[in-house]
Amino acid sequence: MCPAVFNINGCPFLIGTSGYSYPEWIDSGFYPQKTKSAHMLELYSRSFSLVELNYTWYQMVRAEALERMLTRVPDDFYFTAKLTGTMTHDIGDNWQAQAELYIQGIKPLLSTGRLLAVLVQLPPSFRRTIGNRQYLARLLDRLQSLPLAVEFRHCSWAHERVYSGLEDRGVTMVTVDAPALPDLFPPLDVVTNPALFYLRLHGRNGRDWYSGTMQKQFDYSYSEQELCTWAENIKNNPALGSGCRRGIIVFNNHVAGQAVNNGRSMIHLLERQIG
Repeated sequence: MCPAVFNINGCPFLIGTSGYSYPEWIDSGFYPQKTKSAHMLELYSRSFSLVELNYTWYQMVRAEALERMLTRVPDDFYFTAKLTGTMTHDIGDNWQAQAELYIQGIKPLLSTGRLLAVLVQLPPSFRRTIGNRQYLARLLDRLQSLPLAVEFRHCSWAHERVYSGLEDRGVTMVTVDAPALPDLFPPLDVVTNPALFYLRLHGRNGRDWYSGTMQKQFDYSYSEQELCTWAENIKNNPALGSGCRRGIIVFNNHVAGQAVNNGRSMIHLLERQIG
């Protein structure tokens, strides 16, 4: 069985991290010494009930790989998966063909009910222009057979018309925790899809956010007070209490195992609050 699912205002919450196959998590003590990458997901699922697949941003998802993953985790373990970067960052003329390949590749998770969301993670350079709005609309239409969540990184998307447009499509807008830097999307807790509330915590390392190196950008450990604040914000969000069917919290501050440490701390925090 997976670790506990926490009921907050009638909404079940799952906690996990972005990615799981990090060699440095062996050094940090999360995985035993000499753990092979093929065994990491099984070990990971003993601590968390959800994982956000990170590798699918770098390469096209393949059905056979996901089928193998499903054999390594409990039946009550869930996934989200990033959309491949060729549809969000390095957008080419063949994005529609890429979208079809993704839909086919993700089917093992979708057909088993284990896919909670496909994460459309957009870069800070993707601003709210007419061209980008049109492209995003076409992309969401092409992927409409999948449960979708959109993460904006530029503040120009913080607009009521964006929220209502996503709500009309049944698409989740991701709530982000990131450094308080100019032009970054703010940490809103707006719920645009009653099926899912999706919180991603990246860390608050403003000094190195634009370093171009993930090992610096996501090098941050949340304090207990910072985690408590988020737990209180979620608990007091009226949209969750009025019928949101599921919530997920994903830690992306993966450097030196900080994501798993903060994830475990959040689990213990919620256990104390609910218990």
